[in-house]
Amino acid sequence: MSSRLYDAHNHLQDARLAGQREPILAAARRENICRMVVNGTCEEDWPAVLELARGCPEVIPSFGYHPWHVKVRSPDWQAALLRHLDAVPSAIGEVGLDRWIKDYDPRQQEEVLQWQLRLAAERNLPVSIHCLQAWGRLLEVLRDGPRPRCGFLLHSYGGPREMIAPLAALGAYFSFPGYFAHDRKARQREAFKHVPPDRLLIETDAPDQPLPDERVRYPLSEAGSGKALNHPANLGAVYDVVAELLDEPPESLARRVEENFARLFGGLAALSSLKAISARPVRWARARRNWAKGESAG
Repeated sequence: MSSRLYDAHNHLQDARLAGQREPILAAARRENICRMVVNGTCEEDWPAVLELARGCPEVIPSFGYHPWHVKVRSPDWQAALLRHLDAVPSAIGEVGLDRWIKDYDPRQQEEVLQWQLRLAAERNLPVSIHCLQAWGRLLEVLRDGPRPRCGFLLHSYGGPREMIAPLAALGAYFSFPGYFAHDRKARQREAFKHVPPDRLLIETDAPDQPLPDERVRYPLSEAGSGKALNHPANLGAVYDVVAELLDEPPESLARRVEENFARLFGGLAALSSLKAISARPVRWARARRNWAKGESAG
């Protein structure tokens, strides 16, 4: 596929990819992957995301506390998150609710999610949201609390079809992962047929959520264990799955996804370019304030 591709959610910083990032990025560039949103999950991996953002122009960084890790957050996690968000133009995520994991703490999860949503609303930053077995409660949290005007991403949306319309009305975008191409994910594929055309995005969630073996273009395995991983350059194969699902020409789908990606994340890309060319901190700070107000980054 020669069209420009956009990965709405991955974890390029993941330790399982250590030592393989340069060839991974080279393959992604060959596949014309123009931007990828790389999501941190806790204080431990935020510095790795920041390093990638500073060294790779394709990377849009995202910093957040994943619900799997909220029990181990430090007392100064909020200050640490603010430091990373102030360092580079960035989104907030991966955040969310998860009632699938063992011994989850709903109070802590909601407390951490709501604080991060308030921060996103104050700064008008896009948020990448994870949800498992908590869709009704997530809808309530989003409906009752502040949300960023630019919108938010429901990464690997696996909720019911009936919730797509009310979530979209609140500002949701919905991203499709390659894992949904597996036969057992028919319900999720059917739901994506009802996503509004202007709210569809595509992701790899690499190194997790691999495609079915027959669709994998870039095999990848973890050093040492040999366990199969999802390669970020498989994004084009995910686009093909979605084009087939929606019976849409690949080029048309790619243009539409590019427009949707730009609507949600494009302001961050513009801010990143501005910070790269501007040596004046005052101008950068003013641009960030304007972005939070919903004004032009320029």
